[in-house]
Amino acid sequence: METVTWAQALAWRMRRQHIEAAADAPAVEIARRLAGVQAQVMSAADLAVRIRRRAPEGVAPAIADGSLAKTWAMRGTLHLLPADDAPAYLALCAAARTWEKKSWQKNFGATPDDVDALADAARTALADGTPLTREELTAAIVAETGSSHLADVLGSGWGTLLKPLAWKGVLCHGPSRGTRVTFVRPPWTSLPPVEDAARTVLRAFLSAHGPATPDTFDAWLLRKASRKKDVRAWFEAADLAQVDVEGTPMSVLPDHLDELLATPPSTSVRLLGPFDQYVLAGGTGSPHLVPPAHRTAVSRPAGWISPVVLHQGHVAGTWDATTPEATPTLFEDVPSQALTHELERLRTLLS
Repeated sequence: METVTWAQALAWRMRRQHIEAAADAPAVEIARRLAGVQAQVMSAADLAVRIRRRAPEGVAPAIADGSLAKTWAMRGTLHLLPADDAPAYLALCAAARTWEKKSWQKNFGATPDDVDALADAARTALADGTPLTREELTAAIVAETGSSHLADVLGSGWGTLLKPLAWKGVLCHGPSRGTRVTFVRPPWTSLPPVEDAARTVLRAFLSAHGPATPDTFDAWLLRKASRKKDVRAWFEAADLAQVDVEGTPMSVLPDHLDELLATPPSTSVRLLGPFDQYVLAGGTGSPHLVPPAHRTAVSRPAGWISPVVLHQGHVAGTWDATTPEATPTLFEDVPSQALTHELERLRTLLS
């Protein structure tokens, strides 16, 4: 088994994710390379793409032309996904069937039969292509199913009962109506078989976030809600190469192995915005990425992931993306000239 250091692995991820050097690529291809862009906060999704592009435009044109779709996906959070790849991600999220778990039913008062009925009603309500607000969709579903006891949960901004419908391929987000979100019938008509979906999503994940273990992938996908034997089977079926990363066996795509082995450690300083995929997929619990003593500064209450300063591929501090002129909070010494240059670049993007 070939061996690599964590410094090499992180440097390779930075290159693959267009962090070391911005790419001449459209927004949809940036999202494809990252295996989706978290979009709970749309300004964060836009910044994640703009940081990686040489062109100034963010995600709005790709959303408008339909090449990027906004929907609930990994970890039950909103993501921007390439519309042609989205069905694979949704099928893999749906495979865990979290709505059939007793704890889920107890917490939200809906049975699997309820979810099936909600899905059918939502499909009917959205059939003519007209975007519906959350309130309009809730009213239509309740009228169709008589599920008035679920109205409050359906109308919740958390989207608890709408997430399974998104994973089933019934709905996705549409154009905003003022400050209100809307939902539409998605452009895809079906979801692929789970085995095909796993192949697509796992390759996309490893292409940007490898080398990785089944546990890392499981945590990224659904916070380890998938069945362990399923995740292991997906890895085994993928015919992956193995590398030793400082004592931990990890998987990488065979066609990326030589490039990974030849990648030198990074010496750069880079800034990433909040909820960036580099941090989310790598995992804030990875001590090689986020120093354990400073994890709470990166992964904050209510699921907030801070904007970070990267040095040599790992998190070396945080900064304020809302006030980029503020001095970053550093966990270690960082080359001052490189940090100043990067702050100037981000100020320009945010201006």
